[in-house]
Amino acid sequence: MKRPSIADPGTEPRAAPQAPPGAAVPAPGAAAALPGAAAQTLSVLRRTHTLELPPDAAGQRLDQALAHALPQYSRARLQRWIREGAVRVAGAPMRPPDRVRGGEWVVVEGQFEAAESVGPESLPLQVVYRDEELLVIDKPAGMVVHPGAGNRAHTLQNALLAYDPALARVPRAGLVHRLDKDTSGLLIVARTPEAHTRLVHALAAREIAREYVALVWGRPVAGGRIDEPIGRDRRRRTRMAVGAGGRAAVTHYRIERRFRAHTLLRVQLETGRTHQIRVHLAHVGLPIVGDPTYGGRQRLLPAAGAGAAGTGGAPGATSAAGVTGAAGVTGTANAAL
Repeated sequence: MKRPSIADPGTEPRAAPQAPPGAAVPAPGAAAALPGAAAQTLSVLRRTHTLELPPDAAGQRLDQALAHALPQYSRARLQRWIREGAVRVAGAPMRPPDRVRGGEWVVVEGQFEAAESVGPESLPLQVVYRDEELLVIDKPAGMVVHPGAGNRAHTLQNALLAYDPALARVPRAGLVHRLDKDTSGLLIVARTPEAHTRLVHALAAREIAREYVALVWGRPVAGGRIDEPIGRDRRRRTRMAVGAGGRAAVTHYRIERRFRAHTLLRVQLETGRTHQIRVHLAHVGLPIVGDPTYGGRQRLLPAAGAGAAGTGGAPGATSAAGVTGAAGVTGTANAAL
C-alpha cells in the first residue's frame, strides 16, 4: 500500500538523489555528490495559504485557530509568523492571542530561512531509504547526532547539511529523534518543514514504534517490563539514575537469544528518557556489554565459541532495530540510549 503523503499539497515535490538505496552516499565534493555544493546560498522557502476560518473557531485565539487549520506547521512556527506580520486576517495584522469570530478569510505568507548555526561537512552517509519528504539514515556507532559541547563538528547533522543543503531550512536539519554516540541504528530525517512537524507529532503520539537490540550480561528467565522513574544522578551529574524524583519511564524487553553468560534482548520503549535503556537494564541487573558508564566493572567476554553476538553498537552493544511506523517507514529510534 502506498505511504500517505506528508508534504504540503501546494508544494512542488523535490527530486530525490539517484544513488541506490543502502549505498554509502558521500556528501558534496565527492564523486556522487548531490547537485549544488554545500556552500551554495539557499533561497528562502516560502509557503502561502489562503483559507476561511470555520464557524466553530469563534472565540479561539488566532494561533490556536491556525494550528487547527494548518496542522502541518507547529504552533510555535505559526506564532512567529503572526508576530512577524506574515498573517493577515480580513486584510489586517493581528497578534497571536487575539480572538477570532469564525468565518474570516486569512492569508498566510510564511518563510523558512536557512539556519547558519551548524555548518555542512562532507562525511559518508549510509542512506537506506529516501523520497521527496524524508530520509532514513543508518547511523554508525561512534558518530554524534547533534553538535554540542565537545562535539562541534563531525556530527550527523553536519553530514546531512552537506548531503542535502536544503535541510538547512528544516528545524535541526530534519532530525526528529536521536541516538547515543555509541549506538548504531536507523534515524528518520524530514526533508520538508511539513514532514518534520508530522513526524514529531507521530513520535509524540506513539504512532511510530521504537525497537532496539542489546547484548547484556546475565541470563534472565524471561522478558519483562521496567517501570521506574529516571532522573539526573545526584552524586554524578553526568549520569542518569532510577530515583523517586525522576520522570516516568517504561521499558519492555524480551529474549531474542541466549548465550553462556549473556543474553541478546529486544527492547521497546514507551518513553524516551536520556540513557533510558542503559539505566533500566543496569537497574534490573542486566547491564549492557561494554557500557563504560552503567556497565559496572568491565569483564572479558567468554572465549571464542562461547557465543558472543555482534549488534553493531560497540563499545556498548546496543543498536536500533528496524520497525514500521505509521507513515510506512522502517526503522526508528530516539533519545533513549
